[in-house]
Amino acid sequence: VQLQASGGGLVQPGGSLRLSCAASGRAFSSLAIGWFRQAPGEEREFVAVSRRSFGSESYAGSLKGRFTISKDNAKNTVYLQMNSLKPEDTAVYYCAAAPSTLVLSSLWSPESYTYWGQGTQVTVSS
Repeated sequence: VQLQASGGGLVQPGGSLRLSCAASGRAFSSLAIGWFRQAPGEEREFVAVSRRSFGSESYAGSLKGRFTISKDNAKNTVYLQMNSLKPEDTAVYYCAAAPSTLVLSSLWSPESYTYWGQGTQVTVSS
């Protein structure tokens, strides 16, 4: 599986960005796609995950309500819509793929993911 993350950039506090993760190489509908982020000097942090079936999304508690993950199986792409961005959202954002059959709670851990995209930088600053 190859993953290509894009959509990062510089945005002012309160602004929005939409990240995309395009997947190729394996049946997209069989994958769980997660987003993680890593700020300098910090551990990689779970953001959100989407599994095959409708309604199987999960978010980091602190981000729910501002971030929305969606999956377009026809385009083999997962999106992360980020609204009301804050400076503390600044990080490199990575998408990753894992089997969708994993227990949802296990998908909060980066160790559950086999394939990773290259990351896209998000900077929130005035």
